Amino acid sequence: MPRLALYTFGVLQAPLADPSPATREFYAIGADVYRRIGAHPGYLARAEPAGGEQGVLFGADWGAWGEFAVPAWYGKGRTADTTALATTLSLWTDLGSAFDAVYTGLHRDALKRRHDWFERSRHPSHVLWWVPEDVTPTWQEGVDGLERLHAHGPVPRHFTFHQPFTPEGTPART
Repeated sequence: MPRLALYTFGVLQAPLADPSPATREFYAIGADVYRRIGAHPGYLARAEPAGGEQGVLFGADWGAWGEFAVPAWYGKGRTADTTALATTLSLWTDLGSAFDAVYTGLHRDALKRRHDWFERSRHPSHVLWWVPEDVTPTWQEGVDGLERLHAHGPVPRHFTFHQPFTPEGTPART
C-alpha cells in the first residue's frame, strides 16, 4: 500500500544558532511538536541526522533519506552558525492522518505564530507525494517536488493539503 511523503520548508528570520529568545522559543516549541507528531496515528517516520544535533543539516548523515538538499531559492547560510531554515521530511500512512497532525493541536498553534519565526514567502511551504511501501523518500525528491509545485501548481505527483490527490491520481479531499 502506498505511503504519503511530506516535505516542509521555511526560511527563518534568524539563524538556528541565534541565541535570541525567539530562536530558543522556536526550538522549545519544535521539540514539543516533534514529540506529539511522532505519537500521532498514521505517523511512520521522519528524517533525522544520525548525530541528532540541532542546527546541523548540511553534511549530516541522513541515512536512507539521502543527502540533505534545499530549494534553489534558499539563499542564506549553510554552516551550523549561519543556517536559517526549518525543514522536515516525514512519512505517513494516509492523507487524513498527516493533515490532522499538521492542522490540529500544538502544531496548529505553532502555525498561527509562523510569522514570528519565518520570513514571508511566495514559495509553497510544503509538498506531498505518494511513495511505494518499500521506498524511503529523499530530501532531493522533496526539493524537486516543492520546486515543481511552485512552478506548475498541484498535480497528482506533487500536491498540497489544500489540493490533494489519491495514490491513483484522482483529486482527493482532506
